Amino acid sequence: MSFETANGTAYTIEGDGAPVLLVHGMGLNRHMWNWQLPPLAGRFKTVRYDLLGHGDSVKRPGPYVLSDFVDQITELLDHLDLNRCALVGFSLGGMIVRAAAVAHPNRVSALAILNSPHDRGEAERAAMLTRLDLALQHGPQSTIDAALARWFTDAFAEKRPDVLTQIREWMNANDPDIYPEIYRVLATGDAEIAESIASIRCPTLVLACGEDHGNSPDMARRMAALIPGAEASIIPTLKHMGLAEDPDAISGVLVPFLEEALA
Repeated sequence: MSFETANGTAYTIEGDGAPVLLVHGMGLNRHMWNWQLPPLAGRFKTVRYDLLGHGDSVKRPGPYVLSDFVDQITELLDHLDLNRCALVGFSLGGMIVRAAAVAHPNRVSALAILNSPHDRGEAERAAMLTRLDLALQHGPQSTIDAALARWFTDAFAEKRPDVLTQIREWMNANDPDIYPEIYRVLATGDAEIAESIASIRCPTLVLACGEDHGNSPDMARRMAALIPGAEASIIPTLKHMGLAEDPDAISGVLVPFLEEALA
């Protein structure tokens, strides 16, 4: 069953136990966590929600900034009467949960950052801005084919076209005016928090997939080195959407981390 906050955030709750908030990636929605849900909801009170401008949540015109998405988290936690919870963020969601942990450290019990960019180099940022220009000129649909090639291995794409079809449908559902405004946050927001994450003190996992070149193992290791006590974990061979391609490989790292951090 789906619920909604007073400010228009759509969310779903499954399971019991310590609360864990799942924050999805750019252009997707809370249902991208379906592949991870069984082991998470079996152990934790798992809250999924749609980011601003995505899914069933409120869609206002831009511009957007990273702090808008942090404010959405705090509003949702207040609505749920949760003083503290673990945050798990994927890609753009990984940037948002880092910013939330910096801004509201007392509300974050543990942090998991999955396949998320950090302090991009000039060439990496230029590639992102090129894709932003493409979305501005031709809509989000113009970026989907290249995204799916970056997100899944060729073998999986051939074996499970149904998964790629599902994600293509989610991406196609994005508002063509709002999508580029939020993509700009993804393209530039990593620089905004590149240094401030050193203030994070909660248990932290930084996970990357070996073939996710835009959110690379090197980025994950550099992030973990900045956050005191953080653990870096690299899953080999998978690309950006490893959590859909091999859910067990991701859960095998994420769930034990959360169990220990929230014990």
